[in-house]
Amino acid sequence: MKSIYQLIIHSFQFSLPVLKHLNPKMKLFAEGRINWESQLKSQVSENDKVIWFHAASLGEYEQAVPIIDALKKKYNSHKIAVSFFSPSGYEVKKKDSKLDIVTYLPLDTKKNAEKFLTILNPEIAFFIKYEVWPNLMDVLEKKQIKSYLVSGVFRIQQLYFKPMGKFMKKALSKFDHLFVQNEESLRLLKDYGFEQASISGDTRYDRVISQLAMDNQLNFMDKFTASGDLTIVFGSTWPEDLSITLDAINNAPNHIKLIIAPHQINPSQIQKLKKSITKKVICFSEIENQNLEEFQVLIVDTIGLLTKIYSYADLAYVGGGMGLSGLHNILEPAAFGIPIVIGKNFDKFPEAKTIRRLGGLFSVSSDDEFASVFEKLTSDKTFREKSGQICGHFVNSEAGATQKILSAIDFDSK
Repeated sequence: MKSIYQLIIHSFQFSLPVLKHLNPKMKLFAEGRINWESQLKSQVSENDKVIWFHAASLGEYEQAVPIIDALKKKYNSHKIAVSFFSPSGYEVKKKDSKLDIVTYLPLDTKKNAEKFLTILNPEIAFFIKYEVWPNLMDVLEKKQIKSYLVSGVFRIQQLYFKPMGKFMKKALSKFDHLFVQNEESLRLLKDYGFEQASISGDTRYDRVISQLAMDNQLNFMDKFTASGDLTIVFGSTWPEDLSITLDAINNAPNHIKLIIAPHQINPSQIQKLKKSITKKVICFSEIENQNLEEFQVLIVDTIGLLTKIYSYADLAYVGGGMGLSGLHNILEPAAFGIPIVIGKNFDKFPEAKTIRRLGGLFSVSSDDEFASVFEKLTSDKTFREKSGQICGHFVNSEAGATQKILSAIDFDSK
């Protein structure tokens, strides 16, 4: 099977000049990899001491942040390098002042892996959650670079545990240690012969808790919520989410303020959404010189503000669960101690299952179900606050993964 893997990767790389014409996102993906070598060389000097993190996208990067922050404090003469597989991560973080080196991960050919690690020459490597690349792991092993998988989640359906996935299982075995989120993942790894594994928990909890200590003030949100009305945030929504929430938004009592932050900022889709709302509505891009108290609905047609916006919420709907795109981060609003509503598809998200069982999260599958939950949470203050407290307590109880990882890694800087 590995020979088929090599063929697929090489074919995909050969096709990049053509694939970049498919859509804007693929253009970024392709052009970033066509030029990755020169871009990386421009950021690295021969004598640099580098700590490297690899994340698929922005969500996985957030799981790396607590470890990045801790290592920056301890090894302040080192450069922090972050590679991304997806443009959605790279484009947001390529100018982040916290990071010294930001790059696309080239496609996983043997030649690319050798070149990449020769240029970057990291002292240690961290891969987040699901990222396992066979050729890259071969070169890391050959160069004797310590490598760790962080916040891993494993299920029996994954390729590592199938007869055809022996080459992926071998790649996984090359990590010096596998830090996993839960008992189920650890048990599965042990059953398949992985001894270099332990439960650390999920670093996302440390990340979202750290947000509580930050300055979350936003001037426009202060103005929009100045009346002190109940505030509801619809975060990272997709059309499937809005299809079950739009009626409730349009029928919401006048004393409720509503913020909608779509996951994808598409101008035509934003205008379509705006026209579908019968309340007095304004987009973030239109707020200059406006009296925001006069509006009941605010559409956030920009990125990077959602976490701070959650700090103003009394209740949050988190998108992604009504379709197949995947539930977005429920821990960000949960950390602020507010109840959460999501769609019906959350089987792959253990934190959602747990908070739902505890009573802080509510799953809906239709507009009628959402309207019912919406009415209960907005009209019953005691119920709403109790549900929110459950969320906040749960997040606090799960903290500590970062320290467990840092105390277990084997890193003596050169």
